[in-house]
Amino acid sequence: MQKENLKIKFTKGIKQLIHFGWEQALSCLFPVVVFASLALTQFIPFPFLPRYDWLLLIFLIMQWWMVRAGLETRDELKVITLFHLIGLALEIFKVNMGSWSYPEDGYVKILGVPLYSGFMYASVASYLCQAWRRLKIELIMWPSFFKVVPLATAIYLNFFIHHFWIDIRWWLFGLVIIVFWQSKVRYEVNGILYRMPLAFSFVLIGFFIWIAENIATFFGAWKYPNQTASWSLVGLGKVSSWILLVIVSFLIVATLKLVKGKQAT
Repeated sequence: MQKENLKIKFTKGIKQLIHFGWEQALSCLFPVVVFASLALTQFIPFPFLPRYDWLLLIFLIMQWWMVRAGLETRDELKVITLFHLIGLALEIFKVNMGSWSYPEDGYVKILGVPLYSGFMYASVASYLCQAWRRLKIELIMWPSFFKVVPLATAIYLNFFIHHFWIDIRWWLFGLVIIVFWQSKVRYEVNGILYRMPLAFSFVLIGFFIWIAENIATFFGAWKYPNQTASWSLVGLGKVSSWILLVIVSFLIVATLKLVKGKQAT
């Protein structure tokens, strides 16, 4: 009887995992298009326009289609556009500080940065918006607006300031743990509710984005200085940067979702 119960629990767990994976895959529709386009344009030469401009055109069409098809709402489009602008500003600064480069030609570039690059940040926002809706995410013990906004601002500004001053990312990690110590995210998979510590979800998403970054650099989305001659694995130290960026992304999306929810009541 005990073995039978274990077998039932194991089978149920596998089904839940598959269902969760499917919902995650649907939520990653925009990132999948980003990676597929990077791979396709890397190995197949497109006529008339440079590769970077083709990528921008593909991403614009994809964004238009997702709104047109009802996969994203107009409010979510506003959030994604905000992330595009935030990401583009960060890219312009980092490229001109020599952190990485976009060595290929392109007509639509600003200070050496192709406009398509903002969509790579926007795809993270798209994933968060999609997953929020599909998994029916609810926040438990969410900190006050007056803690969340300054923390998100400090994390984002540190990406710029550490080039001229000390890097305070580890202090920021400590603040994140303190501020979100009691916070949890509740989500639904196939009618069953689960909970996860919010800080742990930041780490998981940041790690998977680091894996995605390795795929993106392999397909020539951008190049780090050590990848100029040939591709090499992005250092694990970048995981901390992505975790911080995920935290900023999540805090912005969560704050806007909560504000929208209060307006609807």
